[in-house]
Amino acid sequence: MPDRAKILLVDDREENLIALEAILSSLDIVPVRARSGEEALKALLSTEFALILLDVRMPGMDGFETAAHIKRRERTRNIPIIFLTVVDSAPDYAFRGYAAGAVDYLTKPFDPWVLRAKVSVFVELYTMNRRMTEQAALLRERVVTELPPGETGEQASILPELSRRLTAAEDELGRVRELARKSGDSSLTGPLTDLTERLAHLRAGFDALS
Repeated sequence: MPDRAKILLVDDREENLIALEAILSSLDIVPVRARSGEEALKALLSTEFALILLDVRMPGMDGFETAAHIKRRERTRNIPIIFLTVVDSAPDYAFRGYAAGAVDYLTKPFDPWVLRAKVSVFVELYTMNRRMTEQAALLRERVVTELPPGETGEQASILPELSRRLTAAEDELGRVRELARKSGDSSLTGPLTDLTERLAHLRAGFDALS
């Protein structure tokens, strides 16, 4: 069974972390807490996360500074960030959030269903990305490494398996696209586009072998 996706929850208030965990408890994820920007950056050194929920207002290193550090690191720059802050925040907070690299920005108190739906789709995208990385590795290993030139019989037995895996990934992408369409969430456009392009490259590589 594949490892469950991990979500980093960053907030200096214990009650907010408890609330986030309760909202996300129905999802098949592993929530990881961080009580400060410094704790978040430390957690990111050793753990792979599908998504970061990041409070803006924190003592010391605030959410914007934390996000800037995350986006500067090669290992973490592509992790989606959703900023969370109170409704009476400065009017330019949303702009600053997007400028810092956030994919979305929610004000508290937010609708639990909306947050849960957003997290669910980003986890789906993360899982698909991970699966496609595995498929690409399989394609390289099984076709490029294991098959010397002229081994057409062995290639013929491998290609149907690869085709089934690619078709399953394409079907799953279609399902995630439909979820995004129904939610009307524009923050998913970029990740979905990237995922579509990666899958298209995989399909093109496979078709060249067929």
